Amino acid sequence: MRFVIKDEIRGRVRVHFIQGAMTAGQADTVEYTLMQYPFISKVKVYERTGDVAVCYEGKRDEMIQALRRFHYGDAEAPRAFLQSSGRELNREYWDKLVGKAVVHYGIRLLLPCSLRNVITLFKSVQYIWRGVCTLAQRRLEVPVLDAVAIGVSVLRGDCGTAGSVMFLLEVGEILEEWTHKKSVGDLARSMSLNISKVWLVRDGQEVLVSAETVRPDDLVRIRMGNVIPFDGIVVEGEAMVNQSSLTGESVPAHKTADGYVYAGTVVEEGELTICVREINGSSKYERIGAMIEESEKLKSSLESKAEHLADKLVPYTFAGTALTYLLTRNVTKTISVLMVDFSCALKLAMPLSVLSAIREAGAYGLTVKGGKFLEAAAEADTIVFDKTGTLTKAKPTVKKVVSFRGESERELLRVAACLEEHFPHSMARAVVEAAQSAGIEHEEMHSRVEYIVAHGISSMVEDKKVVIGSYHFVFEDEHCRLPADGRQLFERLPEEYSHLYMAVEGELAAVICIEDPLREEAADAVKALKNTGISKVVMMTGDSERTARAIAVRVGVDEYFSEVLPEDKARFVEREKADGRKVIMVGDGINDSPALSAADVGIAVSDGAEIAREVADIVAGADDLYSIVTLRQISKELMKRIHGNYGKIVGFNTGLILLGVAGIFPPTALALMHNTSTILISLKSMQNLLPESFPARS
Repeated sequence: MRFVIKDEIRGRVRVHFIQGAMTAGQADTVEYTLMQYPFISKVKVYERTGDVAVCYEGKRDEMIQALRRFHYGDAEAPRAFLQSSGRELNREYWDKLVGKAVVHYGIRLLLPCSLRNVITLFKSVQYIWRGVCTLAQRRLEVPVLDAVAIGVSVLRGDCGTAGSVMFLLEVGEILEEWTHKKSVGDLARSMSLNISKVWLVRDGQEVLVSAETVRPDDLVRIRMGNVIPFDGIVVEGEAMVNQSSLTGESVPAHKTADGYVYAGTVVEEGELTICVREINGSSKYERIGAMIEESEKLKSSLESKAEHLADKLVPYTFAGTALTYLLTRNVTKTISVLMVDFSCALKLAMPLSVLSAIREAGAYGLTVKGGKFLEAAAEADTIVFDKTGTLTKAKPTVKKVVSFRGESERELLRVAACLEEHFPHSMARAVVEAAQSAGIEHEEMHSRVEYIVAHGISSMVEDKKVVIGSYHFVFEDEHCRLPADGRQLFERLPEEYSHLYMAVEGELAAVICIEDPLREEAADAVKALKNTGISKVVMMTGDSERTARAIAVRVGVDEYFSEVLPEDKARFVEREKADGRKVIMVGDGINDSPALSAADVGIAVSDGAEIAREVADIVAGADDLYSIVTLRQISKELMKRIHGNYGKIVGFNTGLILLGVAGIFPPTALALMHNTSTILISLKSMQNLLPESFPARS
C-alpha cells in the first residue's frame, strides 16, 4: 500500500493511505491485518481521512515494511470481526447527526420566513399526533408535553421556537437510539465467542486444531465446562447445555442425538459430538443482539428510575403551567414553563453515563455485560474470592512427580497430561504444559473420560481404570489405597505444594506436586478493596485447612473456608444475600460458575474456564487483581455522577422555569438554554470517570 508519513514519534507513527474514500469495511480490514503482527501493539484507523495511527515495539523498519506489504486484495478480516466492530454503526449515526444539523441551519439561513413556517408546521404534525395518541391511551407522559409546547408555539405564530424545540428533540432521539444500539453491540461483542482451538474428531481420533480450520459437516467434540463453538447437530453423546445467554432459560437443556445446539452455549454436564452446521459465528451474535433488545439487561435501576421520573414529572409540569396562567394571565410566561422539561436530560444523560463507564472499564481490561452490574458493584459490601487461579497465580507449575509403584516420572506425567488436556482448569493446564516442556508426547490412549466437577477425572487407559484428582476424590470417593510400601513416602510429601493424586486400578501411582504461588498484589489489592468500602472479604477453596489458613493469613481476608464444593460456594453467596448483603464473587473455574451466577456481581478472570466467563457478569481481562479495585472505583464514581446529574438537571431546569415565570427570559431563550444544558450535561457524562493519572494495571 502506498502511504505518506504525516507525523512520527518514538514507538508511534501516523500515516495517510493514498487511495480513494476508505469504507468502514476497509478500515476494519486494515486494523485487523496490522494487529496480527506481534510487534504492533495498537492500531487506530480514521476512515474519513484515510489516516492510520500505529503504535509499535521494536524496529521501525519492520513496521514500515508491514505497512508497505498491506494490500486489500491479499488481506481478509474474519466475518465476525467485520460484523461486530461497530464502526459502520458509529459512522451511520454520526452522518445522521451532521445531516440533521446541516438541514436545520441551512433552512434557517437560506429559506424565506414564510417557507420556513410551512416546513415547521408540516413537521409539527408528527409530534402533535404522537401526543394525541399518548393521551388516547390515557397516559400523561413526555410526548404530551412536547406536543403541547410545539402546538402552542405554532398557534402563537412563534415557528422559530417550535422549530428549535423539534430540532433538539430530533437530536436527542438520534443520540438515544445511537446510545442504545451501541450498548447492545458492545454487550453482544463481549458475549461473543473467543475460541481458538477445538477437538476435531477424525477417523475416530481426536485432534486439537485451530477453530478457523473447521468447516461445515466436520465433527467436533465438546466436553463439560466448554463453550460450544459452532451451531450444529448432535451425532453422539448426551449433555445438559446452558443456553441462558441466548434464551434466558435458567434451567439447562437436555441434548441428545439429533438435537440442535447453538454456538456460545455451554456444556454443563456430559459430552457431545456435533456435526458443524454454522461456522461464522454470526448467528450467535444476531441472537444475542435480539435477546438484549427484548430485555432490560442493560439498564441499571437508576437508568429505569430516570425514565420513570421523567414521565412522572409531566403532570407537575402541566400543573405548573396551569398555575402560572391562573396567577399571571400571561401566555408568554405560561409557555415558558412548557419550554422547559426534565425528560430530555434525564433520559439522555443517564444511559450516556453508563455507556461511558462500560467503555472506560474496557480500557482497563474489564468487560462489563450491563449497567446494572456496575451499580451492584458500587453497592457491594462483601467480596468472595476463589483461591486457585484467582488469589494465586493463574499459571501454577508442576515442581515434582512422586512415583509410588516404580513407574518413571515421564510415563506418569504422560498419562496425567493425556487425561488433563481436555479440561479447563489451571491445575490441568499446569500438567499439560509440564509434559510439553519435557518433550513428552501424550497422544490419545484412553477411552471416554468422565469429569467430576471439583473432584477429578476417571477413564480407562490400556484397559486399566485411572483416576486423577483431589485427595477426597481419589481416596474417599474412589476408595483407592496406598501401595504396601508407600506410607512413609506419602507422609514425606512436601507440604508447600498443592497435590494432585493419580491412581491406577485402585492403587496410588503418583502424586504430582504443583506450585501455586500467591499473587504478589493479592494482599495489597484486598487492602485497597477494603479502603473502597468493602466490609467483608472471604476466601473459599477446595484445598486443605492447612493450605487455606496459610493463604488467608498472608492475604488478609476476614473469613476463609477450606475443602468446599461448588454448591458450598453458591450456598454461602445465597446466605449472605439473604442477610441483606450485596455480594461480588470472583472465580475462574467450572466449580465457581454456580456461585458466579448466584452473586449480585459475578467476576470471572479471563484465563479461567469458558463456562465461568460465560455465566459471569464481568470478565477481568487483566492478569492483576487491581483490575477489580479499578472496577470498584469506576462503579462508585458512576453512581456519584448519576446522582450529581439528577441534582444538576432538576436544579437548573427548575431555575429556568422560575426565570420564565418571572418574565426575565422569553420562551425562545429558555428553550435554547434548556436544550444547551441538556447537551452539555450529556457531553460531561461521556467523559472518563477516573483521572488520567489513575494506574492502568493491565
